Amino acid sequence: MNQTMPILSSIRIGSKVLSNRIAINAMECCDADTNGNPTETAFRRYDRLARGNAGVIVVEALSVVDENRGRLHQLTALAQNQKGLTDLVGAMRKANPKPLILWQLTHSGELSSPEFSERVCVKPFPGYEGRLLTEEEVDEILERFVFAAKMASDCGADGVDFKLCHGYLGSQLVRPFNDRKWKYGGSRGNRTRFAFEFYERVSREVKNRDFILGSKISAWEGLPGGMGSAGPDTPIIDLTEVLDLVKGLEARGAKYIIQSAGNPSLTLALTQPDKKIPDYSYLHFWFQKEFRKAMKKETVLIGSAYSLFRDGKNSFRGVKREEASLVYWGNKNISEGVCDMVAIGRQSLADPMLPLKLEQGKANEIKWCTGCDNCVEFLIRQKPVGCSTHEREYTLELKEIRRQQGNLAESEKHT
Repeated sequence: MNQTMPILSSIRIGSKVLSNRIAINAMECCDADTNGNPTETAFRRYDRLARGNAGVIVVEALSVVDENRGRLHQLTALAQNQKGLTDLVGAMRKANPKPLILWQLTHSGELSSPEFSERVCVKPFPGYEGRLLTEEEVDEILERFVFAAKMASDCGADGVDFKLCHGYLGSQLVRPFNDRKWKYGGSRGNRTRFAFEFYERVSREVKNRDFILGSKISAWEGLPGGMGSAGPDTPIIDLTEVLDLVKGLEARGAKYIIQSAGNPSLTLALTQPDKKIPDYSYLHFWFQKEFRKAMKKETVLIGSAYSLFRDGKNSFRGVKREEASLVYWGNKNISEGVCDMVAIGRQSLADPMLPLKLEQGKANEIKWCTGCDNCVEFLIRQKPVGCSTHEREYTLELKEIRRQQGNLAESEKHT
């Protein structure tokens, strides 16, 4: 390991050796076309991420179905998308063959938008009630996930990130709140059935023996009955089930785990800590430590919630500025065995070239995320997502969105 900069040390995931320990989190950016294919804007985004030379790039939340989506212009992993996604992976490889390319596979479930999709659920969650899924429908959804994983392999991706976080269907099934008495709920064995069967089937059915499986997991959703809670009606933290889930995934072939937390639709500041009250970032460190202790040595743990630390110019208190940066905490946590890699999300929008700039000794040229969360506003408005702080086109777009919203509000006031 690079003793001076552990974050720039090499590491192995599966059969692939990565040049550094920086991962790009899956960031939904609402810039697919009407058929779920990547547009020119998406190609440009992933070209820059590839050239940025992160060890891992997770391609954003591809929906395995068209009928239950959370984003209007969401990438999908359907048969009709095979050419577009093959071209995307190929373009990324052409820009830089080194990064590990993973697809995050998802189904929105109760977070599907009723405005253009159908909201479905495993058990009605307060405020997010939808049509109750049948066992047969979940069986079919599992088929869709397996198909998408096979297509990822066929399209040239190195593996998939089976999404078990942030309140989407994977976590809806696993969370203690799903105490419905059915094939996919009630007992812990039933609630993990969907995830475990996906891993088992992909391990059997994908012919590429180097294909990599892993998952992004919310350690604690911060909700009564959410992932990481002590029961179906309490928010009290108890990581027992989550850590057992991690071990079960490892037993079925997981080569990496991405630690996360929260549910952006309900506990956003837990998922991506708020710059005004950044303390949740430290809670993520504890989650990482607990995950790492429970995991096999050879399984790579990727930790989240590092973007807010930026270059030390932040709102964390009680710390020396030189000991409050993303690089400082990345190096410290890796060297002390808290995690093996660090993932950046919002920071990757601010500057996709961060890993390369660190490798070239150009940290002073990094464009740091300010934690303004304007990118979240784009997402909420179902608009293409980018950094309004550092990219003029998104600055102008945000002004236009707010102008239109202001006009709409004024119009409604006089209706």
